[in-house]
Amino acid sequence: MNRSHPEDTHIEALGEAKINSLLLHDAIGTSHEMFKTDDDRILIDVNPATIIENLNTPENLAAFELAGPREKIYFDPSKLKCALVTCGGLCPGLNNVIRAIVLELHYRYQVKHIYGIRYGLEGFIPEYRHELVELNPEKVVNIHEMGGSILGSSRGPQNIEAIVDCLERINIGILFMIGGDGTLMAASKIVEEIKKRKAKISVIGVPKTIDNDIYRVAKSFGFDTAVDIATEAIKGAHKEAEGYRNGIGLIKLMGRHSGFIAATATLAQQDVNFVLIPEIEFDLEGENGLFMRLERRLKERNHAVIVVAEGAGQRFFKDTTPEYDASGNLKLYDIGVFLKDRIRAYFHEKSIEVTIKYIDPSYMIRSLPANPNDHVYCGFLGRDAVHAGMTGKTNMIIGHWNNFFVHVPIPMTAGRRKQVNPSGKLWQTVLGATGQGVLTNAKK
Repeated sequence: MNRSHPEDTHIEALGEAKINSLLLHDAIGTSHEMFKTDDDRILIDVNPATIIENLNTPENLAAFELAGPREKIYFDPSKLKCALVTCGGLCPGLNNVIRAIVLELHYRYQVKHIYGIRYGLEGFIPEYRHELVELNPEKVVNIHEMGGSILGSSRGPQNIEAIVDCLERINIGILFMIGGDGTLMAASKIVEEIKKRKAKISVIGVPKTIDNDIYRVAKSFGFDTAVDIATEAIKGAHKEAEGYRNGIGLIKLMGRHSGFIAATATLAQQDVNFVLIPEIEFDLEGENGLFMRLERRLKERNHAVIVVAEGAGQRFFKDTTPEYDASGNLKLYDIGVFLKDRIRAYFHEKSIEVTIKYIDPSYMIRSLPANPNDHVYCGFLGRDAVHAGMTGKTNMIIGHWNNFFVHVPIPMTAGRRKQVNPSGKLWQTVLGATGQGVLTNAKK
């Protein structure tokens, strides 16, 4: 399919980068292999058929800028002030990203004025009276060993004009925003207000979501740690289920709109018999519904393990009055408790004795330190965020795509969501590993 209107991957900049980078002293040899240019690009679609089809019209092949240091930078490090803020829910790796940004700014670019904003966007608003946190290598040296965020976090919108007022008052040149989709939406609005004022403030995002659902980002930090711990929960649920006649292990995992953690953890620890995710509808009753499939499984093997993503099966609550959190997100109903109660009632009605062990490790996972893989990943994200900010780029995030770290425009990703493809390799492999089949009575 020829794309006459490829995705806009242009990255905005505050102005021309004219200052020689301090990293020139660290360059290898005379060819400066460590430096990238804006002409170094990573194709979004690497399907050979797509590339061949567009050989004569390469402008139709959308590509991201490659992340990394540039020879010329925009900001004078000796006069620059930077700020970091973490927003939304907690996630393994937040402190790792903070640490990487601070160390890169301080040691590589010799930026001495780095401030942490307390409790998310609240920290910009005078009425909350949250003090700034001075960040330096001594402050962050061991924070990667801790979960949570040393800066704290919060949910909910704040006045955008007041946020930019604060940035101007303390003379911030680069704002690093670490957060998920809501944070990226706020970042986009902050950029627009900065443009209105013709201010020279760079806004660089580091995408954070444990659910791994950020559009045009192959993997978000914290996801690897979440899968790691989720597999331990599956192991425990499997042993509990095996220990009882008609034992059922039921695990609820994170995933408001996307089932990547549930699907990936299932493949990592293949003791799961049924996986329920938001992208795939399922029925409870009927010949192909979950209950009868579960009953057959217990008759055959005497135990079963079910993994459910938190956003799965929300249609079963359609008659309930919806509620919203401080960020405007629809509050999810507890599908885990719902399934536990409905499964117990189903087998009680049939006079079949079952033992259900219900495990919900969600908040424990969110507040844990990052595992080694995420620790390394967060380091790359934080350092590339600094390189982008020092060059004067703005309104962008650091993403990972086709095995490279890249610059992704915030307008391309904010407000959009990546989901498990029902026909894709991940879900089809899950179906093969579990043998659960299609859990719906709907005719195709």
